[in-house]
Amino acid sequence: MNYLDFQNQRSAQGRIGTPWYQARTIILLGPPGAGKGTQAQRIAGQYGLRHLSTGDMLRDNIHCDTELAKKAVRLINRGELVPDEIMLSMVQERIAQPDCKNGFILDGFPRTLGQARGLEEICCPYKSRATTVLNFIAQPELLVRRLMNRRICKKSGHIYNLADHPPIHPGVCDMDGSELLQRADDTEAVVRERICLYERHTRPLIEYYSAQGVLHEVEGMCDPESVTANILKVLNRKDPTL
Repeated sequence: MNYLDFQNQRSAQGRIGTPWYQARTIILLGPPGAGKGTQAQRIAGQYGLRHLSTGDMLRDNIHCDTELAKKAVRLINRGELVPDEIMLSMVQERIAQPDCKNGFILDGFPRTLGQARGLEEICCPYKSRATTVLNFIAQPELLVRRLMNRRICKKSGHIYNLADHPPIHPGVCDMDGSELLQRADDTEAVVRERICLYERHTRPLIEYYSAQGVLHEVEGMCDPESVTANILKVLNRKDPTL
């Protein structure tokens, strides 16, 4: 059942169905380059959660030639944004898979208030033990420097930074020996525009989750180990709303 079918069922029944299983939901917010991807991998390993990216979901759907992908590709080819309903349907189908039974981490989603409200609806049947939103804080100038120096492993996506976390051998991943690449959008002009867009569209999200008492701020520009330690302090609290 996708998000559109879910909405129709919800309207017909007037209530949410029986929970399938309890799961932990962790949502990562923050501007590009704030370290969300690195920390998501660490949190996923620590708690046995699945790290989910909507970009990966879209690519998987396109690879499998699903009906949702066909709708999305038609819009993308026309230069239009993929609407919230399609993205939420992809998320709903993904989190229903067995590897998400212990919970999941959403990296870079939701991005709008409409997506946040839709996500809350499709997560209702799971009766999550806790929903925690981590908002990564970073100074724009430091983000620009970090992203311009970012390099990503072509094979497995391992992330390096030429300024503070360079590979042992230039241009080569320490983990699997594959080539390190610079993303096409990791240029100064594009990075600054991405940061501005993030600030403009995400501010309502921060206010939304803050009002629910589930938002926690994380200093994203510390060394990765310190950031991880601070995140674990939040996630290990008996009452995650404190």
